[in-house]
Amino acid sequence: MQTARLSRETLLPLLAAHVLEHGMGGASLRPLAKAAGTSDRMLIYHFGNKETLITELLDYIAGVYSTALDMALGNARGATRRECFALLLEQGRQPGMQAFMVLWWEIVAGAARGLPGYRAAADRMITRQLEWLERQMPEDDPDPAGGARYLMTLLEGSLMLATVGHERTASEGLLASDLGAH
Repeated sequence: MQTARLSRETLLPLLAAHVLEHGMGGASLRPLAKAAGTSDRMLIYHFGNKETLITELLDYIAGVYSTALDMALGNARGATRRECFALLLEQGRQPGMQAFMVLWWEIVAGAARGLPGYRAAADRMITRQLEWLERQMPEDDPDPAGGARYLMTLLEGSLMLATVGHERTASEGLLASDLGAH
């Protein structure tokens, strides 16, 4: 890629592909620059500093994730919270979404460890996903914001439990809550 054609808009997809494949451990400037076909100095030129680069990169990835969900769901929208949850849980379990899930949990772990920037990144990503999820709530939902928070809590727990081999635990817990996983 020629330096003259580089911009934030052209760099972000390349950087996102690298981070989705290699995780945040691969988010040092040199590996990111190599993945984008440029130098670490040019990344700093375009983003100002590493923190801004990572912030914009994670915001970009959150947008890609939302777009991927929109495309996968098409016009499908649950008529109830239960149906909405089932649609979203099924999408979260798809192989194409696994790179996003792994990256998300890496960010969560970094926030739990107090790594610089991770908590703020997680906060921005959750806020963005809640806004998206609120738009997915049933049209007649009396409290779309509350419903989005409720479903996010259930989705996060269900997907995490399934990832660590406890899908049955998640399913049984959902059945006990009368939401049901299937």
